[in-house]
Amino acid sequence: MADSLPGLDALLAAADEGVALDGLALERADDETYTLETPDTRETGLEEGELEDALESIPALVSNWRYWDTIGGKGTARRAFLRWCERAPPTDATTEDRTLEDAPFDVSSRYDALEDGIVREWGQLRITVELVDGGEGERRYELRHVDDADRAREELERREDPRDARELSTYDGDGRYRPLKTAPTLRSGWVFPELSGRALVEAVDFFYPATIANWHRERRGELDVDHWLETAERQTGIYDVIDELPREAVDWMAEACCVDSQCLRRREWEHEEGDELEPEGGDGPFPCREPCSLVVAAARKWAILESEDERTYELELTTSELNQLAELIDAVADGRIDEIREADVNDGANRYRARYLRAKRFDEDGGLEATKRE
Repeated sequence: MADSLPGLDALLAAADEGVALDGLALERADDETYTLETPDTRETGLEEGELEDALESIPALVSNWRYWDTIGGKGTARRAFLRWCERAPPTDATTEDRTLEDAPFDVSSRYDALEDGIVREWGQLRITVELVDGGEGERRYELRHVDDADRAREELERREDPRDARELSTYDGDGRYRPLKTAPTLRSGWVFPELSGRALVEAVDFFYPATIANWHRERRGELDVDHWLETAERQTGIYDVIDELPREAVDWMAEACCVDSQCLRRREWEHEEGDELEPEGGDGPFPCREPCSLVVAAARKWAILESEDERTYELELTTSELNQLAELIDAVADGRIDEIREADVNDGANRYRARYLRAKRFDEDGGLEATKRE
């Protein structure tokens, strides 16, 4: 039979094993007739010619099947992510899918939406998926920074190779190295205008390594979590000391590192099974299954610092200066130093206020004038 409808021959070949996707079901019986089921009808005993006529009346269902068959990878994270991008219902999730915040589209509604583009956000990435002209169901994906949502493509740096994402994610907008790829510091000003599905997944993996895979494992109920103690106790070499970090210090560490303002992942690990950390895990879109290398490196420093004995020091400060120290610590911890204007001397973290305090209270060796009490 001539393949007058794109994907028809492949669909008929697949009917031997049975087809079932997004409301389209097709089976070949032993007598070489077909059973066709759609959201609206169910027809049995169809001869091949009759089946062709029936399928030509539902081109969207056929081209939709063709696209996902071409993408392949049934049950893979790649396929699940691409379906999520256009709000297609999950085909392999075994637990409640927390990433689908509204009812999934059926094929007809989805195709209507794809004409204008369906937009999704993945961390600081903005993904738009559209149908390619031609009626064959092909999709085209645009990838850009969420901050560039309203900018014309011509205003952005055009990129084609998904491997360029590795370069784009290395430094922030101020040129500073980004040791944590899931930090909310991804620079803007670029666009990948026409990616295939596979290229989109490759680019996202460069921007946010392992996030698609872990998201997929979680939605299937298969996310394996390594808690803090498990991770700490397997460290060797210079990191062998991190399992000595006091229990309460692990809470402080999670509060410092593992919150939405510092990382877009949602912490799923605790101190150990049955012993939850006090800070919330955050609301990030993708799960964090174990302490990352940045946390482990910082924990080594904190483990060493926490091994020191506490002592009491006396130093002279006015009440305003004591409050200013607190403001300085908060401003540095929240990363808002660059937001404080030079003329805003009412802010304790103002640069001139800080320099004045240093000039007044530091000794000739560059440290606070303080007396250690025995």
